[in-house]
Formats: sequence, structure tokens, C-alpha cells
Amino acid sequence: MAALPPTLFLTIAAGLGLYLGWLYLRGIRRKPVMIGLHLLLGAAGLETMVMMLRGLPNGETSAAGAFGGIAAGLLAAAMFSGLIAPMLCRGSRRTANLVVASHWVAGL
Repeated sequence: MAALPPTLFLTIAAGLGLYLGWLYLRGIRRKPVMIGLHLLLGAAGLETMVMMLRGLPNGETSAAGAFGGIAAGLLAAAMFSGLIAPMLCRGSRRTANLVVASHWVAGL
């Protein structure tokens, strides 16, 4: 039951990210509200995952072990690449595609 919040946050963020990626590939302008919601859901999922790795509120320890730390690191890399994408990709569509692909792979 304790794993439900991060799972829910990250599932919704991934679904919204798939929709935003589909819009990106079709060349349709994405709404900033959807991008912000994607960012907030991903951050909430990462935050709850890190909190659970440190220990559950009722005092139990997490059974995730090293794989939980790896998953949290990959999600942090996905958040970082998603945040720097607009700054790095101002002029180059090729660079934008590379950064979006790295964001997708890290989040996957």
C-alpha cells in the first residue's frame, strides 16, 4: 500500500509524457500547463520514491535495496535532461531530438 503514491504519480507522468512525445513527433505545439503537470507529477513521484528509500513513515524499511537507488538515480537523470532540454535545444532540431530521446530512455 505504501508504494501506491509513487506508482500512481509516475504512471500518470509517464502517460502524460507519452502524449507529449506524440505531440512533439507530430510537430504540434504542446501546452505549457501539460508540460508543467508532467514535471510536477515526475517530481512528486521521485520525491516519494526517495522518501520511501530512506524509510517508511511507520518505521519499516524499504525492500527496494540497490535497485531502488538505481531507479531513483535514473529518474533524477530523466528530470535533469527534461529540465535542460529547452536551454540546450534552442537552435538545433537534431540536438532537441537527442535530448528528448535521452529523457525518454532515462525515464523508461
